Amino acid sequence: MRYLTSFIHKDLSLKMVFMTGPRQSGKTTLAKKILKKLQVGLYLNWDDADDRKMIMARSWFQEDKLIILDEIHKYSKWKNFIKGTFDKQREWHQFLITGSARLDIYKKGQDSLLGRFFSWRLHPLCLSELKHNMHDPSASKKNLTLLLERGGFPEPFFAKDPVFAKRWRKERINLIFRQDIQEIEKIRDIYLLEFFYQSLVQRVGSEIVFSNMARDLEIAPKTAKAWASILEKTYALFMVTPYSKNLVKAVVKAPKIYFYDNGEVEGDLGAKFENLVANHLLKRLHFLEDLTGDQYQLHYVRDQQGHKIDFLVVRNRKPVCLIDCKVSDSTPSRSLYYFRDKLKITHCLQLVMNLEKNMTRDNIKIIPALDWLSLPLSEDLFS
Repeated sequence: MRYLTSFIHKDLSLKMVFMTGPRQSGKTTLAKKILKKLQVGLYLNWDDADDRKMIMARSWFQEDKLIILDEIHKYSKWKNFIKGTFDKQREWHQFLITGSARLDIYKKGQDSLLGRFFSWRLHPLCLSELKHNMHDPSASKKNLTLLLERGGFPEPFFAKDPVFAKRWRKERINLIFRQDIQEIEKIRDIYLLEFFYQSLVQRVGSEIVFSNMARDLEIAPKTAKAWASILEKTYALFMVTPYSKNLVKAVVKAPKIYFYDNGEVEGDLGAKFENLVANHLLKRLHFLEDLTGDQYQLHYVRDQQGHKIDFLVVRNRKPVCLIDCKVSDSTPSRSLYYFRDKLKITHCLQLVMNLEKNMTRDNIKIIPALDWLSLPLSEDLFS
């Protein structure tokens, strides 16, 4: 069972549960497994004509304890429909609402639903979800290699044929551009947007200056920024912004771009590894935020003097952990010392992909990435 199963079970007894996340990350599969375990209920998908009729008529039985409504946000009046249904039927039914980009956007700031739901974000597979066999390191290393090459989406990860993974990836991207993006905003120059996306694929881990990209594509800088935002909303990618509070010289303002699908990343092993770490960190922070109610942000740090660190974890507006990524270098980065002192952070890590054992130098931990990224998501790693 996926990592959210027990938490969703618990929350369903209290409120509605909204489950969002990237397309094909396993939301429907997880919802159906929860239903199968409960044994009494219905899965209804708004895209199915017969299911749509049942939803509009609310024609389920009182004995149907769990009602799963998939893609219900495609109904123009879904918020009032869900509010009224839940308020009238919460005594007999539990409601699990699933969807991708539009549901995640529309559920935010909806006063009509305030206080009626808990929210969980489902991410693709990561090392902490996969079995980390301390007695068989080769199995865990194989998982790391697969995640680097194919990413954590279940279908391509478990596929025996690497060609299937490529075909799956092409179809997923087509669906994002032809369906998900168009549902949010009608874009006429969709082919130009695809070219913009491919340009970002080649810049993983680099600061993105939208004015430069706009000039290359002969579009307005604000259009480039808007397109990046749309791609983020549809879970094609995510942006990590620079942290500048308390750093007078941290003048770099450009975001860095990462992809939910590690298989999309082009470039050297360093770029693939950094993207993998970014995915693991974002998944962990989203899980902790949904679980605890604390606020987490993922940033990077760089100043005009050239000091830079790949990731900074901020909890409740306080910097708590610096993390740098290296493929093989086990010598602590000078920038870790620099920003540790500037930000007064005691928790500093250097994650090394090719490293066999933990080391500590001047209170900076140098850790095998495989071990650290495999720790349980619920474990507090930032204190």
